[in-house]
Amino acid sequence: MEDFSEFAGLSRPTVSKYFNDPSSVRKKTRDVIEEALKKSGFRPNIFAVNLNRRRSNILGVVIPNSTDPFYMALTRRIELIANEAGFLAFVLSSDGRKEMEDNAIRTFKSMNVAGAIIAPLGVGARQTLEQLGQSIPLVYVDSPIDETSAFVGTDNRQSFGLIVDYLCRSGEPPCYFGMPSVNTNAATRLSAYREAMARLNVEPHILPVANATTWDFERFAFEEASRLFEKPDALASRTILCANDRLAFGVIAAAWQRGLKVGHGADYDLRVAGHDDHPLSQYACPPITTVAQNYNEIGRLAIELLLRKLSDTEDPASTKDQILLKSDLMLRRSA
Repeated sequence: MEDFSEFAGLSRPTVSKYFNDPSSVRKKTRDVIEEALKKSGFRPNIFAVNLNRRRSNILGVVIPNSTDPFYMALTRRIELIANEAGFLAFVLSSDGRKEMEDNAIRTFKSMNVAGAIIAPLGVGARQTLEQLGQSIPLVYVDSPIDETSAFVGTDNRQSFGLIVDYLCRSGEPPCYFGMPSVNTNAATRLSAYREAMARLNVEPHILPVANATTWDFERFAFEEASRLFEKPDALASRTILCANDRLAFGVIAAAWQRGLKVGHGADYDLRVAGHDDHPLSQYACPPITTVAQNYNEIGRLAIELLLRKLSDTEDPASTKDQILLKSDLMLRRSA
């Protein structure tokens, strides 16, 4: 910056003021700086600049799987709104591993990020995240770290109540195919299923699947469902409700391999339903009955909540830190 200031023939504070806000300097000065930029090719190091600021214009985002369409849609929405507000969203993936999540958090600390949006792993990551939350505002998405943390996500009690009610009215009450314990959704969705069945005075039935922590949901469900289908008495019902659509993909594949017809009606052997409305759910064979999460709305509300927390004029009492969105039932041929 010193060398560029000398090259442009201006003071360091004037050049620094331009880079912080070009409109804050006179047009004549701005023209001089921009001409010098063209001739010199100089660009300030955004990370070095942010290290010198009391609060940077970088927002951290941590997701567990960068290839999952849910997180892709979520981060795309967050990045767009962050950019419009003058922030840079820096996205890192934990790849479903606690050590990678810890590395991402340490990276954000070294970058002096202003705040972060995090889709956390299981409770094993809680201590590291709580430490980060002591220095910057955090907003969690997909699954909260606890009941008091700032969170934007789906109201699992509402969504499971919706689909359990439909499945019970339209056929046999569903047995439940749980997800691996990769985050708090595993326990929350199981509890939501139990509550929904209890409200209808129907006995819940949890399918005995392996206790795993893998994010490879499709393979996990395929292998576990293949094992269950080998024992005709393992299923208490011909209707299976999966904790998410990615599990439903695996269950349907295992049923096809077993020669079981998945669909709704007397001509079919099995009904399979999911949760989330994965972008590929409507193209599965058969298309999956599910409940839809609003990915874009989760992303929008999460970044807006974080920006409010970063505002110097925020009234903490007026900020709603827990935002639960309702889901819509998507009726398709699988159930």
